[in-house]
Amino acid sequence: MSKRSLVLLSLLMLLFPLLAACGGQPISPAAGGEQTQTASGATGAQATKPAGDTTEATQAPAGTTADQPQAGGAFRYGRGGDSVALDPVNVTDGESLKVTRQIFDGLLAYKPGTTELVPALAVEVPEPTNGGRTYTFKLREGVKFHDGTDFNAEAVVFNFDRWRNSKNPYHKGGGGNSENFAYYTAQFGGFDKDSIITKVEATGPYEVQFTLKRPQAPFLSNIAMGAFGIASPAALQKNVEQFWQNPVSTGPFKFVRWNQGSTVELEKNADWWGSELPLEEGGRGPYLDQVTFQSIPDNTGRTAALVGGQLSAADGLTPDDVPTIKANPSLQVLDRPAMNVGYLAMNNQKKPFDNPKVRQAVVHAINMPQIVQAFFGDTAEVASNPMPPSIPHFNKNIQPYQYDPELSKRLLSEAGMANGFTTDLWYMPVPRPYMPNGKGIAEAMQSDLAKVGIKANLVTREWGTYLQEVGSSKHSMALLGWTGDNGDPDNFLNVLLSSQTATPEDANNIAYYKNPEVDKLLQIGQSTTDEAERQRVYFRAQEIIHQDAPWMPIAYARPPTGAKKTVQGYTLSPTGGEPFNSVYLAEGGR
Repeated sequence: MSKRSLVLLSLLMLLFPLLAACGGQPISPAAGGEQTQTASGATGAQATKPAGDTTEATQAPAGTTADQPQAGGAFRYGRGGDSVALDPVNVTDGESLKVTRQIFDGLLAYKPGTTELVPALAVEVPEPTNGGRTYTFKLREGVKFHDGTDFNAEAVVFNFDRWRNSKNPYHKGGGGNSENFAYYTAQFGGFDKDSIITKVEATGPYEVQFTLKRPQAPFLSNIAMGAFGIASPAALQKNVEQFWQNPVSTGPFKFVRWNQGSTVELEKNADWWGSELPLEEGGRGPYLDQVTFQSIPDNTGRTAALVGGQLSAADGLTPDDVPTIKANPSLQVLDRPAMNVGYLAMNNQKKPFDNPKVRQAVVHAINMPQIVQAFFGDTAEVASNPMPPSIPHFNKNIQPYQYDPELSKRLLSEAGMANGFTTDLWYMPVPRPYMPNGKGIAEAMQSDLAKVGIKANLVTREWGTYLQEVGSSKHSMALLGWTGDNGDPDNFLNVLLSSQTATPEDANNIAYYKNPEVDKLLQIGQSTTDEAERQRVYFRAQEIIHQDAPWMPIAYARPPTGAKKTVQGYTLSPTGGEPFNSVYLAEGGR
């Protein structure tokens, strides 16, 4: 037995009592769980594949056979951290959205394994009218929220009014350390008069019309994002302040209980409207009786729990874990399509990072190829741009920053800092798809920076607090990343690097990078539907950002997920989370 196998066995023996205590018992509905927040875990306009999207059009579900899906069983999913909140519009972290994708449905969705649009609570993907400023959604009839109330046009209007109007009485209720409608502001320009959406009105019992102040190229792709799941108006009216931990929507699974810091428990929605739709449209199922999300921050411990049979599936596998999973005849490894980027952000509003030469010195001081090889192995490639190659209008002419310590020293000298300086470097406390080992990567960067005279003191926080504080400019340098929500460049460049998202609190642009020329280019890219023009402006924006170096891209990862071979019908999404309605357990998998 290898040393690593002994470590896994030892950890498994330690974990078994905890996991056995959390699992194995029938799930019964409850009006919420323990309320002590101890979270340990931060998204084509037409129904066609977006130009330049290299995602496979049809990704075969895991373990798919000719057998009919089997109903029943409990599915336990191991992840690196807890959710921050369960109100999808009020979070930006993947751990929260993985859960809310099971509970919430939106007007539109993505075809499994891709970012191609398909209908969801709307019966079709609408065509724009009025010069691209009007969209009319025809809605499904007979759909019920989990609380038994009706889904209809008024419910859609209620949700969008809650999100877009700051004076709406239900424009609140984030809870925990969650964001404050950050996704809405990032994708639709802000609240009230700043919002690109000027009107949402019910034009019939099951018809809703959206009016925009100007065309927005990614509008329909934005609408399909998991953040814009439609909540039960009755549940929000009953207790909006606690909705973040008692979510109610129309999805394939109903919320049961959140044991914060440990598990989120869900149960089958036997009346789910999507059970009759074809698989390729995101339908069928749900087959599972129960779904439990189990938080296990330690990578090796999570792998041990999967190997020992306490988990049905686990994400956040490190490259070292993959051979262990592949060698086990009862397990399988699934690769998620790459649509993410990890990065080191430098706070451009804090000295000395307000000087571009200092930022350039930092990026040339770090041996990124060595770091990516050490911490990602063959599951990632060194990044060059703030968005991955799978996104349309990726500028292939830009190369990753070269590792050149001598150039770094010259740049520091030119910036008047020949003797270096001292700063802080924040690292994430949990593994993420784009960052499997935040602390290890930070330590490697710390070592490289020291060689050019930059002393970086390492800082971390509990996950929810980490997101809150780096989103409030508490850091000088910080590690973070982004998994794309909709396959559009706007979702990376505009969300992460525009001035409007460099907000005093809940910032998505944690580099606090503000360049008016880049802002103008991103605005053009968002508002035009001419793909040639979009390519021109996005290519130029990437060139300017590369020169300004507000942050250093680290890697584009293909995050591996491990699962039992009895887990079938499981298609991983490039967005970092997928509904489990199509997942079922083969004979012997319960």
